[in-house]
Amino acid sequence: MLFQHQASSSTAVLQHPNMAPTYLFLMLAQWALLYYVWKVGLKRSGTRLSELIGGRWKGITDVLRDVVLAVGLWLVWLAIQIAWDRLFGSGNAVSINSLLPRQAVEMALWLVLSISAGVCEEVVFRGYFQKQFQAWTGRIWIALLLQALLFGISHGYQGVAASLKITIFGCLFGLCAWWRNSLRPGIIAHAVTDILAVLL
Repeated sequence: MLFQHQASSSTAVLQHPNMAPTYLFLMLAQWALLYYVWKVGLKRSGTRLSELIGGRWKGITDVLRDVVLAVGLWLVWLAIQIAWDRLFGSGNAVSINSLLPRQAVEMALWLVLSISAGVCEEVVFRGYFQKQFQAWTGRIWIALLLQALLFGISHGYQGVAASLKITIFGCLFGLCAWWRNSLRPGIIAHAVTDILAVLL
């Protein structure tokens, strides 16, 4: 959930900066963090990256199951988003609109960035951190909350309200990862959520 698309701003369109360097930097940072987790964090425990993600698909049934779960996860996310907007208003992240893509090159980079966020953030937060916190505390509920809080804090540049909302999303995606014992539905839903933030 790179940026939460809330409301349009005409001034943001007129003063829109070139976001391509920012997107490239974010992609680099995300993949660098994933690489660190893979080569340092997972190596210490002897865990394979594929094992952390949930293994491989064994057939079309597994693919369809994860896609259906991803759609369901996205619908729950959307319901939370709508409820949040009704309770607290939709203007608490308008400043983020200036960071959304508007040019063709930015749109293409946003697509790659959204997929990168889906893969990297789910593996790092719902995979590595959630497993680590569970190992340290012995309780999945504490692990769910801690990784979600860390996820929300990492989005602090969006403001306190947005960080709180993203923490809720972190709990939702963490719960799905634990229940399914796979990061694949979350990766799909996460990437789709970020992509649709622009398309919608």
